[in-house]
Amino acid sequence: MKNRNVSIIRDTDDNKIVVIHDIRFKGKRRICWEDVEEYLKEYIDEFYEIAETKDLVFIGKDLSDEYSSSIYTRTMKGAIAKAKANAAQGIPELIEIANNKRFDENKNIKHKKDAAFGWYRYDSRFALPIYSENGEIARYNVFHAVILIRHDRDGTLYLYDIINIKKETSNPPRQ
Repeated sequence: MKNRNVSIIRDTDDNKIVVIHDIRFKGKRRICWEDVEEYLKEYIDEFYEIAETKDLVFIGKDLSDEYSSSIYTRTMKGAIAKAKANAAQGIPELIEIANNKRFDENKNIKHKKDAAFGWYRYDSRFALPIYSENGEIARYNVFHAVILIRHDRDGTLYLYDIINIKKETSNPPRQ
């Protein structure tokens, strides 16, 4: 895994936030999702534990393609697209701090095998730096995201995508 400058902190309400200190994927008009896809391939065959539930979440070969070219990703623009691209750097920590586990049955024939036992959704949060004109960090934007995990026919949980990313307007990280 390449060097990552990522940490976990707590906000003023004592909730965890993954702070991604570097903006690796930049783009004034569009994100190069091919670069994000290549970056994500470094996670394949790794696994991470969700602290709240002790669930082990594996990274399969399908993550890089789904994350970078899903219908959800293709509809994103601007700051939210940039946020998703850069959230890729914090995947291990986003999984670790995930909470609020919810179950959905698989309703799509396309996923009959790879999500035979349905889907789990967890909430997670991350922050990205906003730089001033002189290149200094001026503040951080905090985002809420849903971690989408598929429950495979073999009983394994796999990270499938990070979706429903929304910028938060309160609960700044503690200094």
